[in-house]
Amino acid sequence: MKVKPYIKNLIFLTWILMVPAGTWFTYKTYPPNISGHWIDILAFLLLTCVVATMPIVINNMFIFLIQWVALATFLRFGLFVEIIFAQIAVLVLLLKLRILRKGELFRLPLNLIMFFLVSLTSGLVYHWLGGETRPNFTENSNYLYLALLYAVVSYSMNQIIVSFNLYFIYKSKESYFGKDFVVETITTFITFPIGFVLYILYNQVGSLALLFVGIPFVSLSMIFRLYYSSEKINGYLQKAAEIGHQLAERLNVVDVVELLIQKVSEMLPVDYAYILEVTKNDELQVIRGLEDGMPNSLPPVEKYEGISGMVWGEQKTFLYTAKKEWQKYANGHLPDDAESILGVPIVRSKKVIGVLLLASKRKRAFEKFQLMIIDILCSHFAVAIENAKHYEMTKMQSERCSLTKLYNYRYFENMLTEEFEKLTRFERRTLSLIILDIDHFKQVNDTYGHQSGNEILSELASRLTKLIGHTRGTVARYGGEEFVVLLPDTSKAEAYQIAEQIRQMIANWPFTLKQSMVLDKMQQKVMITVSIGVATAPEDAEDALALIRHADRALYVGAKRAGRNRVAEYSSC
Repeated sequence: MKVKPYIKNLIFLTWILMVPAGTWFTYKTYPPNISGHWIDILAFLLLTCVVATMPIVINNMFIFLIQWVALATFLRFGLFVEIIFAQIAVLVLLLKLRILRKGELFRLPLNLIMFFLVSLTSGLVYHWLGGETRPNFTENSNYLYLALLYAVVSYSMNQIIVSFNLYFIYKSKESYFGKDFVVETITTFITFPIGFVLYILYNQVGSLALLFVGIPFVSLSMIFRLYYSSEKINGYLQKAAEIGHQLAERLNVVDVVELLIQKVSEMLPVDYAYILEVTKNDELQVIRGLEDGMPNSLPPVEKYEGISGMVWGEQKTFLYTAKKEWQKYANGHLPDDAESILGVPIVRSKKVIGVLLLASKRKRAFEKFQLMIIDILCSHFAVAIENAKHYEMTKMQSERCSLTKLYNYRYFENMLTEEFEKLTRFERRTLSLIILDIDHFKQVNDTYGHQSGNEILSELASRLTKLIGHTRGTVARYGGEEFVVLLPDTSKAEAYQIAEQIRQMIANWPFTLKQSMVLDKMQQKVMITVSIGVATAPEDAEDALALIRHADRALYVGAKRAGRNRVAEYSSC
């Protein structure tokens, strides 16, 4: 959630105009009676600072449990002291969270303004209704009700300002009434009574009350933090398990890689992400890179070169919280503004097959438990990528001709059936089929050898693929020296022109033989020709088998018998 520069400037200006003047106003209007209580004030300030360093984090929202100390401070020392303590507590909190980095400094005046308004509003309501500093609840129960009202106003004002900040400053579209709102409401109303206890006990036993109340509360806060920390880790583990299932469902290598990059970028504060694969040349090559949400890459990396090379060589994870920790190892392979780095080896069968490298522009962006989560994801990824590769290889072997790398007859037959079904559903206008056969191919094999014949078949397949492309139609090896071209939404006249282009491309350009049986020549140029038959549905055929039969008839009757090296349509046979 980025904040526009003019809003940041407006926040600073608002703080300058509001907080100093408002603090001076409270000092003059409600002067504090602190003479002789400096030790007590310092003790309250120390407790305030300790509590400020122990926020609860839920859904990346910080729940600041300072209200109970603020209540006791307000009742004992007055509005001015409570405002000063609140401002100091905010500063301590932000320093503890280490979020006052470049571009985020506006968060300091923003939070100072928020807590100032909360303190001022609740304090003014209390005093305007007749409340006093150091009230005696036993003598006048009205003070107790006013103190309760102070707590309610403080909580309500805090929620109003937080919602305003989210929707109007951060432009957030998420629902405000989430889990963090519920937890904050419950914890706030649980801790406010502790403030009353602290105030009453302080009046009875003095500074010892800070220990009697402060130590249990700090202990309780630590237990809360541990609980929500474990919940946070469990949430990440659940996400990792879900992503693992999604990775296992993908049967395409590109899909597996894209899914990992996408999910990791959503899960962690990642600005730069790279998946590197160990190649046959024994180097790391980026197969997918992401920089500020845009695809990017890195140069190949040797073992122990840069951070990714170290991850590969050491076969262990690396976590750096700031640039100064890794800069000497980077070797120029990372963006200049990267700070936090997380590197994890992708291991399969105790062998590193790749590296996942994540980087953030923020310092301390990644936590140690996230390293464990990413390590688990990389294990899922290693299995998924290997399964996808095996699937693609098996699929290719079942669909492709091993010599020409074209689709085989089985695949062509299935595709022809599918295209004919589209034709019957009027999803296609026409469906044209070109069948071509190499003229006198047996003579070529007898003269130059079968290996040379294979070279001709491979080069012919390459020429056909380049001419037809992947969007114009589908090229397949029909069998032996026969090839087919399936052209959806192509009229017979257009198919005839394409067939003529194929014929001329083959007849006018010689084929190079590198392994000829002719011993006195390392390479030899050979001229060949093809005969071609063309048929189009629904004009020439009403089913797939008829389309093949009629195109084949055009080939042998209209082209072969007519002298070869020509194109024939079914209608002209």
